Amino acid sequence: MSDDEPGLIERTPIHEGRIVRLSLDRVRFPDGQEGELEFIRHRGAAAVLPFLDPPTDPDPRVLLIHQYRYAAGGTIYEVPAGIIDDADDGWEACAHRELEEETGYRAGRLQFLSRIYTTPGFTDEVIHLYAAWELEEGATDHDADEYLEVVPMAFSQVLEGVRTGRIVDGKSVAAILYAHAFLPG
Repeated sequence: MSDDEPGLIERTPIHEGRIVRLSLDRVRFPDGQEGELEFIRHRGAAAVLPFLDPPTDPDPRVLLIHQYRYAAGGTIYEVPAGIIDDADDGWEACAHRELEEETGYRAGRLQFLSRIYTTPGFTDEVIHLYAAWELEEGATDHDADEYLEVVPMAFSQVLEGVRTGRIVDGKSVAAILYAHAFLPG
């Protein structure tokens, strides 16, 4: 970085955790001014919208997770998702693993949808969104801090849940609306 390019000048680590790393970053802004920003670095994640029926069906069933989330103050509906592991060979492998661990199903077919920055104002977290179908039974493997129930729902119910605010998880809303807008159906 040259002296006038925007970007990182100095990083002061604050916390190194299991999932995130927090730092105070001194940065140069596009106008040349400098400032300090709290910044959370994250390994990234994959999220999967699993279809029990082909997406071309009139009202295909999908699987959602009804999961306890401390930060949300209770349980919320989500698509299966999780952070990438060292053993994963890329984002698609992460998506396959998380789908099976959380729902007990393996995907015969997995399609990349898009990627999203969750909250780019303070974190570099990127979630890679997928759709899955041709599901086969596998085996769950929940983490010790995962409290969840797998819930099959008609896609029309899922869309209504997004519209009414029953489904509010950002990655899930993005995956559902992307699938609704761009998958054949």
